[in-house]
Amino acid sequence: MSWLEPLTVRHQPWATPLRRARMSNSEDVRDGISLTNRYLSRDGVPVIPVSGELHYSRVPRTRWAERLRQMKAGGVTVVASYVFWLHHAPTPGETRFDGGLDVGAFVDLAVETGLDVVLRIGPWCHGETRNGGFPDWVQQAPVRHRTDDPAYLELVAGWFASIAAAVGSRFDRIIGIQLENELYDQPQHLVTLKRLARTAGMSAPLWTATAWGGADLPASEVLPLYGGYGDGFWVDAGAPWDPTFRDHYFFSHVWDDAGIGADVRRAQAIAAASGGPRTPSEEFPPATCELGGGMATAYHRRPRPEALDVAAIAHCKIGNGSAWQGYYMYAGGTNPGPDMHESHATGYPNDIARLGYDFHAPIGEAGTLAPSHAELRRQHAFLSAFGHVLAEMPSSLPDVRPADVEDSETLRWALRSDGESGFLFLSRHQPHFPLPAYRGARFRVALENGVIEFPERPIDIPPGTLTRWPLRLTAGGTTITWATASALTLLPGDVPTLVLVAAPGIAPQIAVADSVHDITPGFEPVRLGGLDVLVLPAEAAGSVWVREDGGRRLLLSDDELQWDAAGTVTVKAAKTADVRAYDPTLRAFRPVEVPQGSAPVTEHVTVERLRPAATTVPVSYGKHEGRPSAPSADVFDELAAVYRLRLPAFAADPTRDPLLRVIWAGDVGELRVDGRTVTDRYWDGSGWTVNLTDIGYRAGAQLTLHLLPLAAGSPVSVPQEARTRLAATDTQLLAIDTVEVTARTVSTVTL
Repeated sequence: MSWLEPLTVRHQPWATPLRRARMSNSEDVRDGISLTNRYLSRDGVPVIPVSGELHYSRVPRTRWAERLRQMKAGGVTVVASYVFWLHHAPTPGETRFDGGLDVGAFVDLAVETGLDVVLRIGPWCHGETRNGGFPDWVQQAPVRHRTDDPAYLELVAGWFASIAAAVGSRFDRIIGIQLENELYDQPQHLVTLKRLARTAGMSAPLWTATAWGGADLPASEVLPLYGGYGDGFWVDAGAPWDPTFRDHYFFSHVWDDAGIGADVRRAQAIAAASGGPRTPSEEFPPATCELGGGMATAYHRRPRPEALDVAAIAHCKIGNGSAWQGYYMYAGGTNPGPDMHESHATGYPNDIARLGYDFHAPIGEAGTLAPSHAELRRQHAFLSAFGHVLAEMPSSLPDVRPADVEDSETLRWALRSDGESGFLFLSRHQPHFPLPAYRGARFRVALENGVIEFPERPIDIPPGTLTRWPLRLTAGGTTITWATASALTLLPGDVPTLVLVAAPGIAPQIAVADSVHDITPGFEPVRLGGLDVLVLPAEAAGSVWVREDGGRRLLLSDDELQWDAAGTVTVKAAKTADVRAYDPTLRAFRPVEVPQGSAPVTEHVTVERLRPAATTVPVSYGKHEGRPSAPSADVFDELAAVYRLRLPAFAADPTRDPLLRVIWAGDVGELRVDGRTVTDRYWDGSGWTVNLTDIGYRAGAQLTLHLLPLAAGSPVSVPQEARTRLAATDTQLLAIDTVEVTARTVSTVTL
């Protein structure tokens, strides 16, 4: 195909008529909630929910409210959490729901924040926990686990009764309940679990189950949920980038994934050969619960997804027709005690860190925001503003599509349209094998009411481009025929403001009627008929926030912003705070006055070596199922270097919300307060951020850093940048580059 010929796509209408599921309509009815085979609706309006996983039992209770505000500010509308049996009942006869295990209080806080709740009740959860979340006494019970064995069901019934009692009357605030996790060939067992949950007193308008791996699910009983990770710790250390990961960087109408959880799916080959479902059922819409918000780190394999890696998958799922965007994890955490992690010692093929569960998530273990938070929140602002129309738009794929996962030349794009208007999605990103620029792109989009060809001149699509270009979008009585800047949100006003964001290297153009306008990105709108159009520059994209509560507002800030259901904005700043709010009346941004308390400060930390590391560490600490094992606690203590960190006085002041930042290189790291390990990390080349208040650091405490070197010939898989650094040493790698502590300011503002 010549680059002068337009790339073509034709709107494909829905293949089946709209119909309402039994679920939430005639069964488990909840006022205002209705599920169709295309979308979920709230109060009669279609919506595309955004769910983010946060495990309350892995986050200090004192941080729950803040984490929920951080999620809300990121555009998340639903918080999902596993209820880990192991965390609540590690010994028989004692089930705790107090303190950081008070699931009822967590539900209350989520609802107060303005979030819906999904509880993933198991009883088997996985979540990188010991025994998949079974307490040892359950794992060792003489029963056939995860089956309808009456002896097993008796144990489950007791556990479900405990959850139901702890949640109590709050089930009328819970939108969904997930049964089990990654169960592939026992649909009747899922029905039995649903019956047990109902008998215990649980209810929700949505009952869900994970559907990847060709799962055989009971028809009409559970909403199938899918996932998509761009890399995974669960493959072998020496394995190349698997096609099951690469698939997610393409637009497609295949929702199943054969790779997720394959390490613990013993019958994967059987499931794959059984011809199980590859697309959502005709009764339910395509929904996800595990788009990779990041990735856990196993000892043998340590993927480190970048922000664009995370955002590109989520972006493609929206283009594919997603009716529900769900992320795992959206907020990281710390295991509530030692020996609760997945490990070789407990029969799993992976050694996960004992305590740290940062997951490289948009909100990390320390509560700091990763760059992926900004990348995703722009997508979520788009879904909030336009989800009610997007939900009724099926996805159509172009006439010419990539031949396979090796195809790096063919443009990856899709259309969502109702036949009259729509959005064009482009993705020009994947990790590991960077894509080249696509030269000379023009598009021909055939809708039911005519054909749109654009732009006027061919354009180049640079690597890293993700777009949501509007087509025949009408607001304020003005129709945008097409635009080459991504839709972000629509601000209310006497004259509405359509906010677009420019893509790096693509000059924004907007067509209205027969006129094409070249737009210079900036911070002031242009008036097009009865509509203001504000095209923000690409370099400002990471500073964009859209607050929905209390009236939709557009904010710009490099600081961290949070808010609750009342719309109160909290500003966390590591420098002088700078927040600007767009005023549609003034047609300009105005500064927001942020009260300044104690000045933010960052200081270098004095590091005193108490004990050197062993002069030679082993290349391997053993293997399990062919995968390198992590060193035991005794071996770690024998070989690791020990450093005392001498912190400034403000590091012990919880009102300053102090953060410790360690830039290091090695194999395994631990932080200890007065000799007690409070968190740990496998090195993957990234920095290590720790919230000093959360780990229990107080004035007078001794904080020690324990680092194990990484042998030059180690078989563990680390990202290329880290591998290059390791390759530069002849023996073993151990280095502390920088240790800093930062005190931030926390202020509340009213817009």
